[in-house]
Amino acid sequence: MSSAWLLPEHIADVLPAEARRLEELRRTWLELARGYGFELVMPPLLEHLESLLSGTGRALDLRTFKLVDQLSGRLIGIRADATPQVARIDAHLLNRQGVTRLCYCGPVLHTRPQSPQSTREPLQLGAEIYGHAGLEADLEVQDLALDGLQAAGLNGLVLDLADARILRGVLSGVALDPAVLNEVVAALAAKDVTALQALSAGFPADAREALLALLTLYGDVSVLALARARLPARPMIAAALDDLALLAQHAAAAHPEVQVGFDLADMGGYAYYSGARFAVYAPGSSDALLRGGRYDEVGAVFGRTRPAVGFSTDLKLLAACAAPELRRTAIRAPWREDAALRQAIRRLRELGDTVVCILPGHEHEGQEFDCDRELVAVAGQWVLRAL
Repeated sequence: MSSAWLLPEHIADVLPAEARRLEELRRTWLELARGYGFELVMPPLLEHLESLLSGTGRALDLRTFKLVDQLSGRLIGIRADATPQVARIDAHLLNRQGVTRLCYCGPVLHTRPQSPQSTREPLQLGAEIYGHAGLEADLEVQDLALDGLQAAGLNGLVLDLADARILRGVLSGVALDPAVLNEVVAALAAKDVTALQALSAGFPADAREALLALLTLYGDVSVLALARARLPARPMIAAALDDLALLAQHAAAAHPEVQVGFDLADMGGYAYYSGARFAVYAPGSSDALLRGGRYDEVGAVFGRTRPAVGFSTDLKLLAACAAPELRRTAIRAPWREDAALRQAIRRLRELGDTVVCILPGHEHEGQEFDCDRELVAVAGQWVLRAL
């Protein structure tokens, strides 16, 4: 019989130091997004399954917990990704004609962890722009993502760029079963030459050669020139490469400390993204800290197709990757029913200080804080003294 206090696998309590760090990250990100003009929304944790999964593909379906609503008898799901919910809010509840900037932060739940070290309950934060098809929206989202990661104390960032239109352009005119297309995307992601050769054996020669070329098109900005030379000269591919060049140029100017790279074979989220997409990595992280890009079809299932671009990240992952912070300094005070002492404590707290009152018999309390000062009585006055 298992112990009552044991939690399910890949589910964990958030203890004080981490909880404080997560809350600080949440506030930092949301204030930063507000400075860009993003409005905060709070979608529900669960909703009817057909709404939650509409247009999201099989991958999100497999990650979503499902249960029967005891009130209606209908299937409902616990969200595994908030982006479809935010698209629904833009399409039906706000229903604006112009540009809408929305951000959110809340827990999501996954049926399986995305990696052996991942939690099944990420704290997802995201920002999305609806209503503008131009590259200006992509640039703004990219800037906000990099600003937020740096504000979180993450350094040595690598911005990895790709574009879903490149593969669509390469396969233009090739009739493919969806299952085969998924296998092609997986082979590209795994850089599996043998599998890709077998899958493309019956393709037209130019498509087959271009697919194999994609496996080699990764690295610095010189990749874009190589892609123009080795991939078919089609408008969709040319437009994607032009956009990638501008995104990289902007990132280099706005964030010169960020390394920019390309992997044109990386088609993660191919069925979801409609244009440029990006991922950001940091030293010591085995997976991307943040992913985003353009997904113009996300609102189509809600009856309103709008240009859309955004990103999302897991604040728990960011907290684990960022350098640990020093414990917050605090003031230690005795516990007494003394009006002057209570007034002094109140005044210090109003000024933003943390004052830890030591309860009788618990003189070693306050380990979460670095008490570098204490309130002491001197000549009938309560004054601060360094420890």
